[in-house]
Amino acid sequence: MNTISPASPPIALFDMKAQQALIRAEIDRRLASVLDGGRFINGPEVVELEQKLAAFAGCAHAVGVSSGTDALQIAMMGQGIGRGDAVFLPAFTYTATAEVPLVLGATPIFVDVDPLTYNIDLADLARRIALVEAEGRLRPAAVIGVDLFGLPADWPAIEALCAAKGLFALDDAAQAFGASLDGKRLGRWGHATALSFYPTKTLGCYGDGGALLTDDADRAELWRSLRTHGEGRTRYEVERTGMNGRLDTMQAAILLAKLPLLADELAARTHVAAQYHAGLAARVQVPAMVPGHAFGLYSILLPDEAARGRVQAACKEAGVPTAIYYPKSLHRQPAYAAAHAEGIAAGAPELPVSEALCQRILSLPMHPYLTEAEVARVVAAVAGAT
Repeated sequence: MNTISPASPPIALFDMKAQQALIRAEIDRRLASVLDGGRFINGPEVVELEQKLAAFAGCAHAVGVSSGTDALQIAMMGQGIGRGDAVFLPAFTYTATAEVPLVLGATPIFVDVDPLTYNIDLADLARRIALVEAEGRLRPAAVIGVDLFGLPADWPAIEALCAAKGLFALDDAAQAFGASLDGKRLGRWGHATALSFYPTKTLGCYGDGGALLTDDADRAELWRSLRTHGEGRTRYEVERTGMNGRLDTMQAAILLAKLPLLADELAARTHVAAQYHAGLAARVQVPAMVPGHAFGLYSILLPDEAARGRVQAACKEAGVPTAIYYPKSLHRQPAYAAAHAEGIAAGAPELPVSEALCQRILSLPMHPYLTEAEVARVVAAVAGAT
């Protein structure tokens, strides 16, 4: 059995302390500047961050918001999505992607995912759009593509389908900031890209935060209004129904201290993934090693739920944390049962790949500060149980 010695402490699934040690002085300096300036809402740090996020992604505009979930909501509010609209999204992802259409009165239509990439299955997407069109009860309005675990979805194909059908293409890149596809970073695909700065993301703050990216100046202007209660040119000129979705200046300051590390951290994540790949590819299904993958998470696939349980137990014994993203697909969640029933009224098939993944998926430690010795411990623990 694997044992943990004093020289081999437990490994962190996500390690924010190692990063903080590198930039603590800069974080303190930036936070002190916010305290001295006193502009805690929409301060100059927010504007500076927006400019630097856009520059990093290679897009024209970034709009800071209060969370990744609010980024999705503001983007859909700006598009006027609501009651009677169908929003197509993968069944295998985090709940935020599905809850926002429901909050706005729209109906989420769950789409199965590709068994190799775990991203939205384009053939199933096209089939479900056609079924909704044929039934005529809901209006196909939008597709949310999720770049799951940091791997970009097939955006050229999603864009082409959305263009042909007149649909809004929204990129949920919460797990993938910094990823790229065909040499173009996420932020320039689709009509809008939503980011999350939850602490464990590729770029994370010390609380909640998010942003929207676009090349469309009109959209960016509308989003700035929507994030601030629908304000117009002055604070008490209310042009539309909005929300309180602003990014705190404190969180913007923290992100400004972290952003210069991101390029090197993405390279480090790729290096860790390559080590995992070399040690595990012969034993389990591993993620695709493709250019542009951000590796927000590193998730392997075991043969079945029992095999996953054995690997989890072995990892725990070796001081290696694991996590299951996700134990239940969205269409099987109680909160979405009614929406799923409404969405399949047209006769769409069930979602076997999404359901199977929930029984087999397992995420291993993934962050830029894993040492080679720690990666070797993870590999040994997994390999010893497979």
